[in-house]
Amino acid sequence: MSGTSDGAGAVTATPAAGVPIPAEQPPHGLGVSLPPADAPAKTEGTFPYAADLWAEGLLWAAVLRSPHPRARILSIDTKHAVEMPGVRVVVTHEDVPGDAGHGRGTADRPVFAKDEVRHHGEPIAAVAAEHPDTARLAAAAIAVEYEVLDAVTDPQLAFEAEPLHPDGNLIRHIPLRFGDPDVVGEVMVEGLYRIGRQDPAPIGAEAGLAVPRPDGGVEIYTASTDPHTDRDLAAASFGLEPEQVKVVVTGVPGATADREDPGIQLSLGLLALRTGCPVKLAATREESFLSHAHRHPTLLRYRHHADADGKLVKVEAQILMDAGAYADTSADALAAAVSFSCGPYVVPHAVVDGWAVRTNNPPSGHVRGEGAMQVCAAYEGQMDKLAAQLGLEPDEIRLRNVMATGDLLPTGQTVTCPAPVAELLHAVKEAPLPELPKDAPEAEWLLPGGPEGAGEPGAVRRGVGYGLGMVHMLGAEGTDEVSTATVKVSGSAATVICAAVETGSGFSTLARQIVQETLGIEDVQVAGVDTDQPPAGAACHGRHTWVSGGAVERAAKMVRTQLLQPLAHKFGMSTELLQINDGKITSYDGVLSTTVAEALDGKELWATAQCRPHPTEPLDESGQGDAFVGLAFCAIRCVADVDIELGTIRVVEMTVAQDVGRVLNPRQLRARIEAGVTQGMGAALMENLRTTRGQVRHPDLTGYALPTALDAPEIRIVKLVEERDVIAPFGAKPASAVPVVTSPAAVASAVRAATGRPIGRLPIRPQAAVAQVAQQ
Repeated sequence: MSGTSDGAGAVTATPAAGVPIPAEQPPHGLGVSLPPADAPAKTEGTFPYAADLWAEGLLWAAVLRSPHPRARILSIDTKHAVEMPGVRVVVTHEDVPGDAGHGRGTADRPVFAKDEVRHHGEPIAAVAAEHPDTARLAAAAIAVEYEVLDAVTDPQLAFEAEPLHPDGNLIRHIPLRFGDPDVVGEVMVEGLYRIGRQDPAPIGAEAGLAVPRPDGGVEIYTASTDPHTDRDLAAASFGLEPEQVKVVVTGVPGATADREDPGIQLSLGLLALRTGCPVKLAATREESFLSHAHRHPTLLRYRHHADADGKLVKVEAQILMDAGAYADTSADALAAAVSFSCGPYVVPHAVVDGWAVRTNNPPSGHVRGEGAMQVCAAYEGQMDKLAAQLGLEPDEIRLRNVMATGDLLPTGQTVTCPAPVAELLHAVKEAPLPELPKDAPEAEWLLPGGPEGAGEPGAVRRGVGYGLGMVHMLGAEGTDEVSTATVKVSGSAATVICAAVETGSGFSTLARQIVQETLGIEDVQVAGVDTDQPPAGAACHGRHTWVSGGAVERAAKMVRTQLLQPLAHKFGMSTELLQINDGKITSYDGVLSTTVAEALDGKELWATAQCRPHPTEPLDESGQGDAFVGLAFCAIRCVADVDIELGTIRVVEMTVAQDVGRVLNPRQLRARIEAGVTQGMGAALMENLRTTRGQVRHPDLTGYALPTALDAPEIRIVKLVEERDVIAPFGAKPASAVPVVTSPAAVASAVRAATGRPIGRLPIRPQAAVAQVAQQ
């Protein structure tokens, strides 16, 4: 594996190498590909997930869910369920002491539907029984009398429809106005774009175990990614004080949507409190599809104005996000969509209106790059249209407009972080293209549609497209981002205590590397997470790399000072003149040489620290404000083969250049980027949770197609720009969300190039990819 540096902080990898690893590495610390400590257990199948938990006297839970997207509940009869042998208890809305509503953003969702169900799969009741089959049979035996109502499933009709919730159907409207709204360009292009409902489809379905406590409280073991928020929601629902509820985080088998629906935990906790016994629930895949949040389906209308040279003059846009039945994080997703509606381009004037509305569709919430992904597909489609209108190459129109550090977002915020967008685009543009298979025998062609593709090679057209994407780091609009961490050192080992959940982002590995780097101790353990620890916040937007990693670093530096200060005082020097490597403490002049264990002399040192980035502010009534802590950027070039007769598509190669700030773990970073590209490709070509009048049609992994290893293209990471963000603890930026945002736009761009079709809908349907020439 090889790589070179261009002298400006950018690391370039050869196509075969991917992310480079230095030839000579220290055994540990930042910048090293340290493997995850739990990798052996996960590969051997011995790692404990929530579905593996057990307790003495265990009962099993099942949840009854609504078969209707909208209906009035006339009655709930639990008599037959309660009388079944082995059933301990049945709970409904009447058994929820504090059911004032819950939700991550807006507390508008009941634990169990009371008077009306608002989406297909909404919980109605829950059962605890001695056997899982008994629990499921008892749930099915609950008789619910419904009055089926007309569901509101078109978000465009939600504005005039009768209110689906006491707060109405409109969750948020953001009218962004930037510059002169009356300016008109010499060239104008319009587009209509629709983005489908992508499911996070975690590897493991939701599961949990609730255990009652002697003090009248309850402990909940589950795959939470924000345990303190889940604890507070649960305590409010149970009518308990927060300290009476403890959430213990088990292994998280995938968290691409932040595992933000606490519905399973709330049902489990209620059942455990009512029965006085441990209660476990392991959701089926169908229940998983029906219960958790999905990516917001979005309708976008765009009009781009440019001058004769292709310089952008004004962007007009209307963005309508379908939040589904409840608000959740839709207000935040809308803020991202509106703020990034013009993309990583310099746009002097913008008129953008964004709305998020309630419907009776499945709930929407946090999924990687929420808001940013939807608008990226639209504004990049517009850039392709402008290029065609002006007779320019797609990469050239982008290069003439890319933003850089010091430019303004349409929210009026100055981009103060590194923004090497032009450098990223040049990197993917200049990378060699994959060879055409024209000289290979037709039998060896990998046709669109798979190795046994039904089309003819003569109908295959190759397209090259581009995508430029951006995401924000950390929370936005005044979110108080704070995390707390403790570092303890005893003997030759260190322990990190931090409530930052390891969701697959690699935080636990990063925490070990930070302590290794700071204290020179190789043996570093990261403690399990529960709510007895101080809060660290949700695992999203790259928070834990920045905020929790920053807290770990500060705590480790405090311990370092405690360790070195007595030695420095003894030898009459400052602690800056001492260094720790491989468990040994030495002075700059070689006079002092001792081990960490000897310096500790049997003592345990520890320190607790917090990290809190600089504050942001909410967008005002014109969509203006410094709403974001920082930004990350990505450029992707997609090469796709399209059968213009059948409309089948094969992504041949995705070439990636990304703004990463600093490479902390090369192999881990490569894995995050590759996963993000593949997830985005799934949204572009196959992933769409389809509904009919609000009812989910195929809530399973047979009807919902996911990209597998056979679908993944060659992913070449040709450049990682390491321009450190000075306000970030390590200068590093989030790695996984921005390729998810960018790759769908790049795939759509490549299909446009191959077919000449506009491609305004994701995922791309076969009929949309049939070239015009084939229809004549």
